[in-house]
Amino acid sequence: MPPSSPAPAVARPAAAVNSAIRAIVVRAQGRPWTTAERALYGLLLDEWERAVREEEPAAA
Repeated sequence: MPPSSPAPAVARPAAAVNSAIRAIVVRAQGRPWTTAERALYGLLLDEWERAVREEEPAAA
């Protein structure tokens, strides 16, 4: 199993990561994604999940 990428030092807000994900979709223009696009999508999805968890208010 390949080593996972370290989390970015400065986390981007979920909205910024979501914009990057949307950009992949727009650039593809309906064609199948390349291997590189799929890999980038996976990394961005992981980053987005972390950002959403960090932005959630703590349970009381």
